[in-house]
Amino acid sequence: MPLPKLPSKPATLLLAKDYPKATGPRPVPAIAAVAEVAPAPKKAAPVKAVPVAKAKAEAPKTSSKSKAVAAVLKAAPAVLKNAAAGIAPAAAVANPAAKPAAKAKPVPAARGKVTPITAEAPHPAKHKPHEVAIKSSTSRHADQTGTTKLFVLDTNVLMHDPSSLFRFEEHDVYLPMMTLEELDNHKKGMTEVARNARQVSRTLDALVSNTDDDAIENGIPLSKLGNKDAKGRLYFQTRLQTADLPVGLPVGKADNQILSVVRSLEAEQEGRPVVLVSKDINMRIKARALGLPAEDYFNDHVLEDTDLLYSGIVQLPDDFWTKHGKDLESWQENKNGQSATFYRVTGPFVPSLLVNQFIFLEPKNGETPFYGQVKQINGKTAVLQTLRDFSHNKNNVWGVTARNREQNFALNLLMNPECDFVTLLGQAGTGKTLLALAAGLAQVLETKLYNEIIVTRVTVPVGEDIGFLPGTEEEKMSPWMGAFDDNLEVLNKSDSDGGEWGRAATQDLIRSRIKIKSLNFMRGRTFVNKFLIIDEAQNLTPKQVKTLVTRAGPGTKILCLGNIAQIDTPYLTEGSSGLTYVVDRFKGWSHSGHVTLARGERSRLADHASEVL
Repeated sequence: MPLPKLPSKPATLLLAKDYPKATGPRPVPAIAAVAEVAPAPKKAAPVKAVPVAKAKAEAPKTSSKSKAVAAVLKAAPAVLKNAAAGIAPAAAVANPAAKPAAKAKPVPAARGKVTPITAEAPHPAKHKPHEVAIKSSTSRHADQTGTTKLFVLDTNVLMHDPSSLFRFEEHDVYLPMMTLEELDNHKKGMTEVARNARQVSRTLDALVSNTDDDAIENGIPLSKLGNKDAKGRLYFQTRLQTADLPVGLPVGKADNQILSVVRSLEAEQEGRPVVLVSKDINMRIKARALGLPAEDYFNDHVLEDTDLLYSGIVQLPDDFWTKHGKDLESWQENKNGQSATFYRVTGPFVPSLLVNQFIFLEPKNGETPFYGQVKQINGKTAVLQTLRDFSHNKNNVWGVTARNREQNFALNLLMNPECDFVTLLGQAGTGKTLLALAAGLAQVLETKLYNEIIVTRVTVPVGEDIGFLPGTEEEKMSPWMGAFDDNLEVLNKSDSDGGEWGRAATQDLIRSRIKIKSLNFMRGRTFVNKFLIIDEAQNLTPKQVKTLVTRAGPGTKILCLGNIAQIDTPYLTEGSSGLTYVVDRFKGWSHSGHVTLARGERSRLADHASEVL
């Protein structure tokens, strides 16, 4: 039973004479009982994966506690109202000058007593759902005992990752006949799903070829094609397996037939853990409801917790120079027309750093802050380089200056010709697209480092699709490029010297150097001396990202922009997104860099909306 909400209007402050007089022994306020039932929570601890069995065991305690709290609240609404407003209990305020009769235990008044009620309130605005891979109890028990499992694969797992057959290490894989039937139904077409279905069919054909009927019955070694990590066997459904499912479930539906196979396998192979693996949430829910162990496919996840994702920035400890300044060396070099200072430091903090990672130290005693980038690492020795200050107007990039620390780091990457691959992560309004376009225009039109800017993005609509679009490839892509048009308008407004004619000529010149391309026609192309911007990269799969990044020819710089909290592609999560994949795989490479932009600079309305909505 949910707790009643607190009154939205503030409680009325009463004068001392209006409080009721205390008579007889001092009663314990009802709100104190609430505190005994539900003590105030301590400081929030980091979220951990909770086993399903443990969560079930703890559920009754929470519900009984909620009922007790609700009963007390129902009995004493007036006391609660005063407590919410921060007013002390009536007995304590009625006669402030009176001495206490005995050493009564002080009642911790209204100050901390409403915390149990706020525990049932909505989560804070900045709460981020925690992505944790929870295994089934059968799978966890098998891991503890060292028993090999039998994984029954749903069709969507194979179509999501064609190499999933070889990702289960020493465990065996079982394919129901209905899975093969669904694979056959999805093999036609030019979509990514159809290509994956055809690839799985070719892999299965290679595994089955040159095998006897007995070998299929006893299992085909998955290491047959050279995948040494796959030590298990592949089993096919070779006979009709029926099991009693609840009355009312349609027998002809594919999902129900796979569930029937899982149940019959459990009955046939007693003591052998049989686990269904599916990317379909409803399929897993139905399996759990029938008492069958089911799991998501987690092998494509780069990280189980996106809070561990590489941010590209690290704050140095306050005693960094004390511990690392013993054999300090410093010198100056002129790189790319800019003078930079280099430091060679040695100490215990260096092994935790990565090449091209940004470091900063902002002393609290008013000293000058230090912003740098790691250029080399050799054991406990690192070479640090000072950064160019793009927050100063003299270093503006196409009229744009950095408004915060992270934007300054990003512009140092974008304007560095030695950095071929840049990834920028951040929420809406942090300036990803604006910084990328400004850096591209400056290096295409001013320094002539690149020939042109190529812009592309995934065409996944937020709402319903509006159907086919007329025109050429660029005209079809123009509705998806509204974000770039908005940013181009901002960048053109900064040029006020040439007047209307000058702005129009500049806009025509800019339009001639920006090409908008579709992802569908990228395979086989090679970009030479291009500034390639991939927007909304969080909607790409790792395979699509690989296809795009491998298009780079000599002198090409590739930028991946995105926000992993806004994924619109089905079956993609924050942990399995292509953007997360490239950030994790490219970290530490000397010609790539990554920055997670933290602060929004769009407007106070947008910043407040991103916090409270």
